[in-house]
Amino acid sequence: MVYFFEPEKIIEDLDLREDATVADFGAGAGGFTIPLAKKLKRGGFVYALDIQEELLSALLGNARMFGLNNIRTIQCDLEEPEGSTLPDNSLDAVFIVNLLFEADDPESVVKEAKRVVKPEGQIIIIDWKKDAPFGPEEKRIGPEEIQSIARHLNLEIEKEIDAGAYHWGAVLRKKKEKEIQIKRPQV
Repeated sequence: MVYFFEPEKIIEDLDLREDATVADFGAGAGGFTIPLAKKLKRGGFVYALDIQEELLSALLGNARMFGLNNIRTIQCDLEEPEGSTLPDNSLDAVFIVNLLFEADDPESVVKEAKRVVKPEGQIIIIDWKKDAPFGPEEKRIGPEEIQSIARHLNLEIEKEIDAGAYHWGAVLRKKKEKEIQIKRPQV
């Protein structure tokens, strides 16, 4: 059987705390949200965000089927300023999976993730490899474009992650602000 990617393995390799609060940007019907909620069932929480209400309804149905009650759906436009409606610096991680190729302005989605993730938090981006025989034919976003977006938004790529044969992945973090040393005038 061909697997596009294995969310459970990717999540396990990220070593998220079980009490983490995370968001799944472009959650769809829950391909990553459901495995995240299972991983975080001991005190953790998942915000599932998508622009399509029908997909979020399907996601909630899937969550009920698995007995998960640590998911909140938010219908929103992640390309709008503060589109997620989540507070600044409030999340341990933001997942952006197979979403950026759909965005008119991919940088605005990553910028929103940066706004809501804590200073020590992670932004996990997974998307289609440009040479994958499946997936969208146009507007694929590769690691090179993410490097450019990361530089522009003052993010650093902490590491690349194995996301399967047809996807690439990366973990981004906010750059630590340099401490400013205040020199006192000599008297």
